[in-house]
Amino acid sequence: MGGSSWPSETQLNEIREIVSEMSGRGREQVRVVASPYRICPLGAHIDHQGGIVSAMTINRGILLGFVPSGDNQVILRSGQFKGGVRFRIDEVLCPMNNGNDASKRDEESDWGSYARGAVYALQSKKTCLVQGIIGYICGTEGMDCSGISSSAAVGVAYLMALENANNLIVSSEENIEFDRLIENEFWGLRNGILDQSAILLSSYGSLLCMNCKTKEHKLVHPPKLGKNHETEWQEVYKILLAFSGLKQALTENSGYNRRVGECQEAATVLLNASGNGAAEPVLSNVEPEAYQTHKYLLKPNLAKRAEHFFSENMRVIKGLEAWASGRFKDFGTLITESGLSSIQNYECGSKPFRQLREIVLRAPGVFGSRFSGAGFRGCCVAMVDANLAAEAASFVREEYSKLQPDLASHLNQEHAVVICEAGDCARVI
Repeated sequence: MGGSSWPSETQLNEIREIVSEMSGRGREQVRVVASPYRICPLGAHIDHQGGIVSAMTINRGILLGFVPSGDNQVILRSGQFKGGVRFRIDEVLCPMNNGNDASKRDEESDWGSYARGAVYALQSKKTCLVQGIIGYICGTEGMDCSGISSSAAVGVAYLMALENANNLIVSSEENIEFDRLIENEFWGLRNGILDQSAILLSSYGSLLCMNCKTKEHKLVHPPKLGKNHETEWQEVYKILLAFSGLKQALTENSGYNRRVGECQEAATVLLNASGNGAAEPVLSNVEPEAYQTHKYLLKPNLAKRAEHFFSENMRVIKGLEAWASGRFKDFGTLITESGLSSIQNYECGSKPFRQLREIVLRAPGVFGSRFSGAGFRGCCVAMVDANLAAEAASFVREEYSKLQPDLASHLNQEHAVVICEAGDCARVI
């Protein structure tokens, strides 16, 4: 089967040239981590409760060119943010949420904290780092606040670069845990392991299914469609990303962490009612039968969170069957239902986001659409008929500008709606 079209040789050569100038090393010595962005067609907002999720990477993402520094220094530059970052790998690093107000931080001033978070995570597991890196990092233009897990892609990139520079052999499963430490402990975000799992475990053209309770995963392949089955599925659908112009980090929005807490509160009520009060208060520990029997005990907001969890779990199971059968329209219908539950039961998404989703659903050839990420910023993701993808993109761009002219004016129109293809897992090139 063919591979992902990203990154291109031109992109790789540009980064190698920059790192070569930064370090004084030859271009042939520069290594590049390609850490892709991901989409979550089904399984939204349930990974932190041990739910079943689906994901795939796209042919866009983070590129981190680097060479081993030869000493204890980490020296970095960014293609998106001003200034450089320099620190030592033997520094004692403290979590960003330790006594700091997350709402006062911004990506412009804190972009280097992801590298520090990677060192923190490796230090926490007593991993031996003997040298740092000299590196240059950049993301796909227009997607740094996209809601398609640029933060997880950045964290994974730094982990893989530091490990490679120190000749460490680390499994994908171990890096999932390391990136969880960056997100949960270093940044103080109460999310699950979906993002880093998708980035590290995906395979080109397949749908990743992961049980976030057991950590078991599998890859679901599309069906063989004929003589040219290895490439024919690529001609059936494309991935459309429509950007809202909203920019707000999860750590700046208490609504995200509050919803996680409400899920846990709902689990506590249901577990106590079913005689399993000693179990960890996550909804995956509640049997579906117990939920149906005792859901009347839940306060309205907790009932909505629980309903989203159990209905979304079922949508994932149905979606995996549709994907394996090549029923992409049915798969898209489930994506749309997931998006509606995210609005009604998980109660995320602002008015511009909801308007954007409705526009995307009206676009020619769209099979289904939902918010990407937590619905507080970023984009809507959709599966669209490959033959109508360009027409759909034009429709969305024009209609959103009519309803939200101010937000649309802040978008680079070239990147306001992007057509992507499936990607591969994170790797060192």
